[in-house]
Amino acid sequence: YQRRVRGNRSPEVMITLYKTLIRPILEHCCLVWSPSATGEIQAIENVQRCFTRRISGMDDADYWERLSRLKLMSLQRRRQRYALLHIWKTYHSLVPDSTDLRPNFKSDGRLGVRLQNFPKFNYSADRKRANQLFNSFGVQAYSLWNCLPAEVNTCTTLDSFKSSLGVFLDGFHDRPPVRGYPVIINDLSKANWKM
Repeated sequence: YQRRVRGNRSPEVMITLYKTLIRPILEHCCLVWSPSATGEIQAIENVQRCFTRRISGMDDADYWERLSRLKLMSLQRRRQRYALLHIWKTYHSLVPDSTDLRPNFKSDGRLGVRLQNFPKFNYSADRKRANQLFNSFGVQAYSLWNCLPAEVNTCTTLDSFKSSLGVFLDGFHDRPPVRGYPVIINDLSKANWKM
């Protein structure tokens, strides 16, 4: 792509190329393989970081500022958004319930729809398996979903849920772990989700 756009690296052209050719590859089936280790998150985020650096007018900005100027979400934030969309679709029976989440949804007048019966596991028994389980979609789903306010998780249409979720996510800093940048816990990272 670089040979073809040497003369035109405007944000409009480059973002269109990125969204069309690169990002779909980075996000394909992300609910299945979503990384949990910081090094893996950094490696994937580095693709977007390097690409946005090549856009005209972005050479003076750091990665986080480039995301803001270009109105892009980090890839980590997009994976979290996809997970929340999948949970909403599972709750409304729009997708198969492959992780048995549906029986665990409970309505609460004040908190909206919550996932109950958080899976229990013994960390001390087998640390490696406990970490794998903790980082699995089924477990992370509880953490992500239960942090949503009632006005978001009780939306009845997909469009209203996407809109409300977008407003909710915009209220958090989007600062994924990136090599060469100070370590800042992303507000929506698993470290800050209350279980």
